[in-house]
Amino acid sequence: MSRRAVVIGAGLAGMLAAAALSTVADEVVVLDRDELPDGPEHRKGLPQGRHAHLLMAGGLAAMEDLVPGVGMRGHLLAAGAHEIPLGSGMVALTPEGWFRRWRHPGPHMLTCTRALLDWAIRVAVLANTGVHVRKAQALELTGTRERVTGLRISTGAGEEELAADFVVDASGRGSRAVTWLAALGISDVREKTVDAGLVNATRLYRTPAGAARFPLTIVQANPYLGRPGRSGMMLPIEGDRWMVSLAGTRGGGEPPADPDAFLRYALDLPDPIVGRLVSGAEPLTDVHVSRSTSNHRRYLEKTRHWPERFVVLGDALATFNPAYGQGMSVAAMGAQVLAREVREAGLTGAGLARRVQRTAARSVDGAWTMAVSQDVWYPGTRGGSPGLADRLVTAYTRRMIRTATGSYPAASAVWDVTSMTTGPTRLLRPSTVLATLNGPPLPPAEGAPLTKQEREILRDLDRTGT
Repeated sequence: MSRRAVVIGAGLAGMLAAAALSTVADEVVVLDRDELPDGPEHRKGLPQGRHAHLLMAGGLAAMEDLVPGVGMRGHLLAAGAHEIPLGSGMVALTPEGWFRRWRHPGPHMLTCTRALLDWAIRVAVLANTGVHVRKAQALELTGTRERVTGLRISTGAGEEELAADFVVDASGRGSRAVTWLAALGISDVREKTVDAGLVNATRLYRTPAGAARFPLTIVQANPYLGRPGRSGMMLPIEGDRWMVSLAGTRGGGEPPADPDAFLRYALDLPDPIVGRLVSGAEPLTDVHVSRSTSNHRRYLEKTRHWPERFVVLGDALATFNPAYGQGMSVAAMGAQVLAREVREAGLTGAGLARRVQRTAARSVDGAWTMAVSQDVWYPGTRGGSPGLADRLVTAYTRRMIRTATGSYPAASAVWDVTSMTTGPTRLLRPSTVLATLNGPPLPPAEGAPLTKQEREILRDLDRTGT
C-alpha cells in the first residue's frame, strides 16, 4: 500500500522534515501558501528573513544526515555561504569583555542570507528525493484525538481533503497547531511567551576592497545593566557583501530605519567597531526593520494525549529571540530526530509521533534556557522576570564568560554550547567548573583583537567615512 506524508511549510524546517520522511514514504508532499521563488530571494512569509542568520555547527551536522547523497556543508559553501571558525575568525565583545582569538579554530558556523539558505536546501531536497511542493494552505487537521488522517486544504481550485499517513506541521511562527489540536479534542497545550521587545534593523553593504577576509564582528548586548539592550553585528554573506544587523530591546534601545541614524546607532554601541566598518562601506539596500522576535514555546510534549501520525517541528514548536542564532539549528535537529525514528519504526509505528515530539523538545529545552535566561533581565520584558534559579545560573554563566575571555578551555566550552554541538551540561563538566572558579589566566584584552592588517583596514574605512 502506498504511503503518503504531508509537510506544512516549505521553509528550512519543512524541507528538512520532508527529506527525513522521504526515506520511508512513497510520496512526500510539501504544502506552502506562497509562490516559491526560483532563486535565493526574500519571501514575505519570513518576517526575520532579511536579518542575520547563523547556522551553528550542531545544526549543520544534523543537516548532513538528512538529504541523501548531499554533503550539505559543501553544497552551502558552493552556493556562496561563508564558513566562520569561532575560535579564530570572530571578533566579539561580550558583556564581560572581548573574546580572544586563538590558534585553534574551534567549531565552525556558516553565514549567508536566509534566502540563500532556504533556496539551497530546497534545491538539494527536491533534486535528491521524491519530494514535491504544492501551493496550498492548510486549513485544519482531519481525524480524531487518537490519530490524524490528513488535512483539509485550500487551493486555487477550492477546498479539498488530502489524506495522509503522516503529517508534519512546520508552518512557522504563525502555526495554528494549537487550534487544530483543540478541534480534535486536545485542549491542554500550555504555551509561554517571553518578549524583550527586540527590534532588528539590517542593511547590506558591498564588501570594501581588501576587506573580504575581515572577521565576523559582534558587539553583544548587555542584559545586566538595568537598561535596554543594544547590539550590532557585521557578517560576511554571499555576493561579496556584508550584512550589518543592529538590534535593541524596548524602552529606548530600538535601532532606527533612517540610514544616518542607523550609522549613529552603530557608532554609539559600547564599542564603535561595527559603525566604523560600515561608515566607509557602500550601502546596497535600505534599512529593513522587523519586530517578530519574541521567544514563544508550545509545550506539545506535555499534553495528556497526542494523536498518532502528527508532529510539530521548527518555529511551529518554538521560536527564539534571533539574537542567539539557534532557531535553524533546533529545526534541523528536530528533523534529524524525525528521520531517526521513522527509519526505525516506519510512518505508522505505534507511539512514533509522541516519541518524536518528546525527543525534539530536548534540543528546544537548551535553546530556550539560553535565550530566556538572558532576555528576562532586560527592563520591560513581558512574560518573565528573573527568579532565584535565573540569578544562580546567571552568576555562574557571567563568571564563566569572564573566564572565557582569557581561557581557552572555558572559551571552548562556551563555543561547544552556543554551537549546539553539546548540551548545556557541557558547562558543568569538572574541567569547565575548575577553569571558571580559577578565573581567566590572561588579563582582559584592551580592545578588539585585530591583526595589524585588520587594523589598517579599519583605519582606511574611518578615512573613507569621514
